Amino acid sequence: MNAMPHALVTGASSGIGAAIVERLLREGWQVTGISRRPATFANPSFQHLALDLNDVGAIAGALAEITPTALVHAARFLRVGRLGLLSPDDGAAMWRLHVDAAERLANLFAPRLPKGGRIVLIGSRTAAGAAGRGQYAASKAALVAMARSWAAELAPRGITVNVVAPAATETPMLNDPSRGDVPPKLPPIGRFIRPDEIAAAVGFLLSPEAGAITGQQLVICGGSSL
Repeated sequence: MNAMPHALVTGASSGIGAAIVERLLREGWQVTGISRRPATFANPSFQHLALDLNDVGAIAGALAEITPTALVHAARFLRVGRLGLLSPDDGAAMWRLHVDAAERLANLFAPRLPKGGRIVLIGSRTAAGAAGRGQYAASKAALVAMARSWAAELAPRGITVNVVAPAATETPMLNDPSRGDVPPKLPPIGRFIRPDEIAAAVGFLLSPEAGAITGQQLVICGGSSL
């Protein structure tokens, strides 16, 4: 990689995305953060790009001049709904942000990534399935399939692709009133996952030491999967 590696991080204004930006800046990365809302970090190595990833057609043009060494897709949102009451619009919106945007970002940047480049997608433990979260789970399960496929394609170039899949994490999404009667589940460790714990895992997967890890889903669940 370059002397100062450059990561593009989506969802940079809050939650897991912001924690990842903070971690990478501390570790000496140059970071371009993407979000709809402003994201301000007191570090000259940070640059913010205002972009609504739901407008997937605008992604390629907005990022045409950026050449990162790593892509981290952390933008996400949750809508819940039980079978019989599902909203097709909600399902399409989650698919557009989690899957379509990830695909377009990877399609744009993979040809530009150098040897040792990295792609990390933020998934969810829910990808294994959860009552009331079927549409969300489907979009996160798709990330795993894409990551494994891309990992196989990019391995000969020394580029890794992985998914970090947290359980309920202390972010604004945790208390979103749209969750209705589908509340977050407290992990067996007795607390929710912290964003900095997810950021630490992402930081490792972006490091040279993780060069032999690719096509994997790292589930950080506090025992929820037991």
